[in-house]
Amino acid sequence: MIYAYGETNIAITGKGVIDGQGSNDTWWPMCGAAHYGWKEGMISQRNGSRERLLMYGESGTPIYKRVMTPEDGLRPQLINLYSCNTILIEDVTLLNSPFWVIHPLFCESLIVRGVRVYNRGPNGDGCDPESSKNVLIENCTFDTSDDCIAIKSGRNADGRKWNIPSENIVVRNCFMKNGHGGVVIGSEISGGYRNLYVENCKMDSPDLDRVIRIKTSTCRGGLIENIFVRNITVGQCREAVLRINLRYEDREQCDRSFTPTVRNVHLKNVTCEKSQLGVLIIGLEDNKHVNNISLEECHFNNVEKGGNQINGASDVSFKNLYINGKIVNE
Repeated sequence: MIYAYGETNIAITGKGVIDGQGSNDTWWPMCGAAHYGWKEGMISQRNGSRERLLMYGESGTPIYKRVMTPEDGLRPQLINLYSCNTILIEDVTLLNSPFWVIHPLFCESLIVRGVRVYNRGPNGDGCDPESSKNVLIENCTFDTSDDCIAIKSGRNADGRKWNIPSENIVVRNCFMKNGHGGVVIGSEISGGYRNLYVENCKMDSPDLDRVIRIKTSTCRGGLIENIFVRNITVGQCREAVLRINLRYEDREQCDRSFTPTVRNVHLKNVTCEKSQLGVLIIGLEDNKHVNNISLEECHFNNVEKGGNQINGASDVSFKNLYINGKIVNE
C-alpha cells in the first residue's frame, strides 16, 4: 500500500497513524478462514491461488506469466520497500495491515525506530527484512498476530535464484507482546542469514509463542549463523524461550534436497517467568545441521514441562542455566 522501488534517502516519519484498514469486513477474509470473516462464496485463497503462486516459484515460471487477479484473494503488505538504500521509518503507528506490516526487500541501511505496530490479521508480521543488510530496529513495540520481527531471504527456488542473505541486523530496546515469535529467522530463508544482535528487549504475553525462533526446512536450505542474544526479560511466553526447527511445514510440496544449517546461536542473561519449555530444538535425523548452541546465565522459571527438548543437534552447552531454580548442565 506504501511502495518504493530503487530509491535512496527516503523516510516515513512523524507521530501519526497509518491504518491499513484490515478487518474481518475488508482484507482479512481473503485468507479463507472463518474466524477472519470468510464465508462461502467470498473471494479468498481457497481457490488454490496461494499454492499456485508458490508453484510458480518452485517451477521457475517466468515472472510475466505469474498473473494473479483480484479473485485470487492475495492481500497486499502495508509498507514494501524494494531495492532501496538509506531508509528511516520513525515514530509512526502502523495498524491493521492486510498482510505483513513492514517488508524491506533487497534493501540496505535501514533504521526502524520508535515505531508501534498493532496488527491482528492473518500473516500479520510486524517487520520482515528480507535479503537486506545493515538494519537497526530499536525502541519499537510489536503486538501482532504472527511473528513480531521475521528475518527472511527468499523462499525455495526463488530465494536460491537470487542467493542474497540477510545480514548485520541489530534489534534493541524493543517490546514484544503478542505474536508467534519475538525475534524470528525464517521460514523464507533460502538465501541464508548471518549476524543478528538482539539486546535489552522485553517480551511478555500468554499469546507470545516463542522468544527467539529459527524456522527452516529441507525445502529452504540456507546457512543461518551468528545469532547473539543478551539481556532479554520475558514475563511469559506460551511454548519455548528458544526454538530451532529444521522441519517447518513438513507437508509442503517442494524439492527437499536442500539441507539447512543453523550454527553459532548464543543466549546470555535471558530470563523468563513462565513457559512450557526452555529450549526446543527439532533437528534432522542426524545431529550435523544444528550445532554450537549455548545459553549462559539464563533463568527460566515456571517451566511447565520441566526443562528442554533437544533432538538432532550437537555441541549444545549450558553455563549457569537455571530452570525452575535448578541448574541444568546438559
